Amino acid sequence: MKHYKQFGIQTEPQNNEMISGLLWQLDLSGITETDNGLIVYANETKTVSAKNIRLILDKAITENIIKKYDLTEEEFEDKNWNEEYEKNVRVIEVSSKIVIKPSFKDYQLKEGQIIITIDPKMSFGTGEHETTRLVLLMLEKHTKKDDYVLDVGTGTGVLAIASVMLGAKKSVGIDNDEWCLLNGSENVKLNGLEDKVEIELAELNQLAQKDFDLIVANINKHILLEICGDLKNKIKQTGTLILSGLLYSDEFEILEKYSSFGFTLIEKNQMNEWISLVFKIKN
Repeated sequence: MKHYKQFGIQTEPQNNEMISGLLWQLDLSGITETDNGLIVYANETKTVSAKNIRLILDKAITENIIKKYDLTEEEFEDKNWNEEYEKNVRVIEVSSKIVIKPSFKDYQLKEGQIIITIDPKMSFGTGEHETTRLVLLMLEKHTKKDDYVLDVGTGTGVLAIASVMLGAKKSVGIDNDEWCLLNGSENVKLNGLEDKVEIELAELNQLAQKDFDLIVANINKHILLEICGDLKNKIKQTGTLILSGLLYSDEFEILEKYSSFGFTLIEKNQMNEWISLVFKIKN
């Protein structure tokens, strides 16, 4: 019988996405998110150890990316991971209008609904997390017909796809993770939107396109503070900016930074400890 290793990482919830990105440099079998951190999987053929993981996490602490963590290790008999994943994943009704489902689940469409088909694989963005739902709800409210939309840190591409389904003329999703380029492009194809949604492997400051009517960025506080100026350069003077990936404790620092770049807050929403902020450029 084959075995696999399971590493539990307890950390602050805002660290999950950042740690996931750091750990994918290891030869992992999978990562899942929990209420208090992450579970990392590696089968017996993988050269992953607690020592490897600690080296990465300790470096993240010295670089002030995270503050602290706890790490545990267990060993179990191997499972059929596709079967386990398909058993646990669910259809998500984000609102009365927006539904997210995997390709292998059926759903009876109701009048007025849009269905976004997402197979997440290793990328972030399924509608399970509060920040994704917060941004989807803001897209439902703020997307206008014929908008040109940018999704920064696109992950699965769910937000870029949703914006077009909600009426945008075209959207561009960018990420610096090659896996997101592959997964996001697959999801665009699943939804039949190859002519309207473009997924690119790029940093924001490398992107040639500009003059976006609507920009969404569901990342984390540290990156959002870094890219404030680049977002300002990419958005139309009349455009709308939606930020999430933020805890309510991040609000003051984000507002201070974005206000200094000419943005004014027009809306704030919260789910549990997570928030989304909607900005316009001051006239």
